[in-house]
Amino acid sequence: MTANNSLHPASLQEYLWTRELSERKKSLRLPPPETILRYGAFVGSAIQCHSSLERTMEHARRHITDAESQGTSVISGTVILADTLIHSKGRFARSWHAPPGGLWGSMILADTFLTRARTLLPLALGIACCEAVRGLGVHEAHVRWVNDVLVRGQKLAGFLVESFRGPRYGEAFHLLGFGINVNNNSFPAELTDNAISLSRILDGPVSLPDFTLSFLAKLAWNIGLLCHEEERELHRWEGAEDQENQTAHLLLDQWKKLSDTIGKKVLYGYDIQQKPLYEAVVTGINSDGAIVMRLNDGTEIIEHSGELQYLKA
Repeated sequence: MTANNSLHPASLQEYLWTRELSERKKSLRLPPPETILRYGAFVGSAIQCHSSLERTMEHARRHITDAESQGTSVISGTVILADTLIHSKGRFARSWHAPPGGLWGSMILADTFLTRARTLLPLALGIACCEAVRGLGVHEAHVRWVNDVLVRGQKLAGFLVESFRGPRYGEAFHLLGFGINVNNNSFPAELTDNAISLSRILDGPVSLPDFTLSFLAKLAWNIGLLCHEEERELHRWEGAEDQENQTAHLLLDQWKKLSDTIGKKVLYGYDIQQKPLYEAVVTGINSDGAIVMRLNDGTEIIEHSGELQYLKA
């Protein structure tokens, strides 16, 4: 039996339309929260729970390939969870410590998005995690562009978004990988100073099934926000809304509230561990999720991908 064995789509839907809806109604009036939830309700429409996998992203690829070979369709929103990962990897094939106690998984998302929405998917993951963590009272949690959640400067969670095209029909998918340190308190020596878990922060164990429900519900909400904002953009193209009276992009607005990246002095690189490129100060984030930075000589740099490491001011 896996740690999340009792987690089913029905339990997630119940959580989504009761607790999550009630919480969102307190902070959002327009658009109606029910509208956002309907957009994102497909998240977790199928849930697989495994005691152990090599990598959930690789399992997702096999799932798509097997479905196509059998002439069936993959359910968009399928979530794959594992109690432990044997050969887990992050960016640039870096090993990811994934023992029992953490939340390790991936979600299969059919690529039905416009270009800008695709680039915001990593932000949706980070926001969902940060919201779930703050829901436990850990208000020091912040999102670091583009795919980390930090608490007190230590890494609590990381995310990875990859694209995959089915080998038979060519259907495009996004694979959203997530790794969150929940109850796993033992880290390899090289990670001891840089990683932290929820149970260590809270001085006690956290219910993994409950946290998983919260994270997936908030992911459904933020994917729903992305879909809603995409529809608004389509309406603007059709001239259905006044260009001068647009409200802020709801997903980006939430990212700004939860991130401490803007204003930070950072080291930037595509592979920060092996090839750091330059130091800069983050000055903003663009509508497509690109980070805006200022070099020491005043030059403005815009980067759409890569990694940041915070430096002391």
